[in-house]
Amino acid sequence: MSDQEEKLEVKSLLSWVPIPRIKSNGLRRTITGLTLIAYFHIVVYYGLPLILLHALAIEIKCHDEIINIAIKAKKVPNVLHFRTLNWYFVIIANYFFFGETFADYLELFIGKYYVIKILFGYHRFLSFCLYFLGIIWFLTRLRRKFIRQQFSLLAWTHFLLIIIGLQSYMIVQNIFEGIIWLIIPVCVVILNDIFAYVFGRLLGKTPLISLSPNKTMEGFIFGGISTLVLGAFLSYIFCHINFLTCPVRFMETEDGIIMNTNCTPSYFFQPIYYDIGNTGIYIKLFPFLLHSLSFSLFASVIAPFGGFCASGFKRAFKVKDFSDLIPG
Repeated sequence: MSDQEEKLEVKSLLSWVPIPRIKSNGLRRTITGLTLIAYFHIVVYYGLPLILLHALAIEIKCHDEIINIAIKAKKVPNVLHFRTLNWYFVIIANYFFFGETFADYLELFIGKYYVIKILFGYHRFLSFCLYFLGIIWFLTRLRRKFIRQQFSLLAWTHFLLIIIGLQSYMIVQNIFEGIIWLIIPVCVVILNDIFAYVFGRLLGKTPLISLSPNKTMEGFIFGGISTLVLGAFLSYIFCHINFLTCPVRFMETEDGIIMNTNCTPSYFFQPIYYDIGNTGIYIKLFPFLLHSLSFSLFASVIAPFGGFCASGFKRAFKVKDFSDLIPG
């Protein structure tokens, strides 16, 4: 038997071997969720640099997905270089948003290089100039046939920079005050999504909103209660970990610049006694737990409607999914 015949025979035999496929959406979501949780743990473990890179990557991916939908809807030809112009504005917006934050918290790094020191020292003026250079570039690319679509896309770009870019700036600002200010908001959103799905599948009977028929009132309520309880539990544990609660500060040593992860806990992470009314009963709590309850309430009541907004957006533009990057 020749090598070619052997290969054909093996291929014929393999065609009868069943290949397992994940057909259950619940199982697919479970595997994806556990993988993302493990990956999130790794990112947090390696600290600030990796967290900042991921925050930037997520911002860019979100902007890319939505602006691509807008470009397809407006049917503007690539010859007008709108994609390049769009990314120019993204870079300038990030430079404007993060300039002062990095100048304040990364002063030891910035002070070592003259060019970088100039970029961050005069970043407001430079941002202003670079932004209007972008506007001039946009005006030079205007074409009479597509002028309406071009101005519409420019408005899309600015809207996304405010919604996505500004949020990224706020997230990074919080990270520098302590990684816990990122972890807890992310965790409570994850918890709410998980338990709303679980209770919706187990107990769900009453539809919550017509845009998302799979979302139920039972999942919304019990998911919210679970988020409040587990969010407080996680917050209590994380309040004891200096690596998470300490503001990000850098110090210069003989070996170079290192991140200082030791600090005196701030007011939010020092347990104090709260008087319950005038009953004379006191309860010992970390003040951060009160913030955690606010995060949990937001994740339970407001965050789900972000998903409904996304569902409405997809239906408006006849898009099945924003991306196939994450299965399930």
